Amino acid sequence: MNKKIIIGSRGSKLALLYAQQAKDKIIENTNLDNDDILIKSITTKGDEVQNIRLSEVGGKGLFSSNIEKELQLKNIDIAVHALKDMPANETEGLRTDSFLERNDPREILITKDKKKLKDLDEKSIVGTSSYRREFQIKKIRQDLNCKLIRGNVDTRIRKLNEGMYDAIILSYAGIKFLKFENEISEIFSAEEIIPSAGQGVIALQCRENDDETISILNKINHEETHKRAHLERNILKVLDGDCETAIGVHSVVDGDKIIVEAELFSLDGKQRFYEKKVGNVNEFRELGTEVGILLKTKSNNSYKR
Repeated sequence: MNKKIIIGSRGSKLALLYAQQAKDKIIENTNLDNDDILIKSITTKGDEVQNIRLSEVGGKGLFSSNIEKELQLKNIDIAVHALKDMPANETEGLRTDSFLERNDPREILITKDKKKLKDLDEKSIVGTSSYRREFQIKKIRQDLNCKLIRGNVDTRIRKLNEGMYDAIILSYAGIKFLKFENEISEIFSAEEIIPSAGQGVIALQCRENDDETISILNKINHEETHKRAHLERNILKVLDGDCETAIGVHSVVDGDKIIVEAELFSLDGKQRFYEKKVGNVNEFRELGTEVGILLKTKSNNSYKR
């Protein structure tokens, strides 16, 4: 390869750490060295719009569309995304089929005084930008008030410390990468609060006709994560899931079996539709499609406007 490989990423501290991890993995598994790979920081619309829900200004694609555009224009060769921020359906001409080993997918709570969720005062304000998290929290504590919070992890923690919220709920993976573990008040199991589909997964995207880059990405693709990612994403594809779709999906590989648990909420959060299935690990795509169809049927489209 006679040209430098350019990795494109969001410009947040966390996203750039993900991009660096991808770069390190490529160096580790190929004959490329540090000078052969550059990381390019890209501003996304999701980073620019901080005060309203993503669903009101275009949904999940706000975090990925600018980066994908750079890929299509051949300004970058590899796009690094947090999988949970990507729209369910692939953009034409692009390929998302390689994933780094999954980070911890669980959810965590941060409070100013290290209180757990059950110990928060009545009517406490919990910061989240996710309908899923809001409905899941209400399932545990009906009396709590959820209020929109946007911004990077450090911005959210600052807003909590300034007294704008009593608690915030975030993904464990980001907290670990940024070394904020001492801030954690509570870690929820994936059964207590089912995470977002693909949570904790770093996805690597390239052009579908770029054979050279595909061969590099194949070398660093983590097989188990690949299966879990596609299973979870297939559920979203069936549901045509977007930012307003309040759905938690989590899968686990156990020997030759793959187990998936999913819950879908109606638009108002009052109805919950749940599925848990076990399948053959090599039929991960089919299992995802099956669970998606079951949830769609059960919910009678009450999760969609």
